[in-house]
Amino acid sequence: MHRQHSFEERLNIVSRLQSGEGLRALSRETGIDCKQIRQWCHRYETYGEEGLRRIKPHHLTAEEKLAIVLEIEEKCVPLLQICLRYDLSRTSVRHWLRQYRSGESLENGGRRQQPKGTMARPKKREPQTELEKLQAEVIRLRAENALLKKVKALVEEKKARARMSGQKPSTD
Repeated sequence: MHRQHSFEERLNIVSRLQSGEGLRALSRETGIDCKQIRQWCHRYETYGEEGLRRIKPHHLTAEEKLAIVLEIEEKCVPLLQICLRYDLSRTSVRHWLRQYRSGESLENGGRRQQPKGTMARPKKREPQTELEKLQAEVIRLRAENALLKKVKALVEEKKARARMSGQKPSTD
């Protein structure tokens, strides 16, 4: 399972690697992939400590993503080198590669959300015409009326249960 590593943890691992500890031993001890540790080391060498902090999200156009993917696919540039050059995460670039190879669009689609059920609230927008204002008020009043009926039914049910058990109904 993928987990986030703190800046301090990354810096500690990189400094241990630079002080002479073996990459594979460090990987086994920490449970972190060798490639990930190597990438942190390269980022540290290229950008300093700032390179070990979170990668800032880039909002690249589909054309920019395609150029990066083609650089990997056609020019056989290693993924690590691309990530360092463009300051991107391996996960993002691998995702774009999968999309490209499966023929999907590289357009920015944002996060995919599950379709909401029928009970979801419609997006709010201000009614423009008098008719729309009245229709919105009717909808609001119907909902309020339904809520009040439900509360009344629950109160009546509670009173009925209290009478059946021989208790006096509460006044609230």
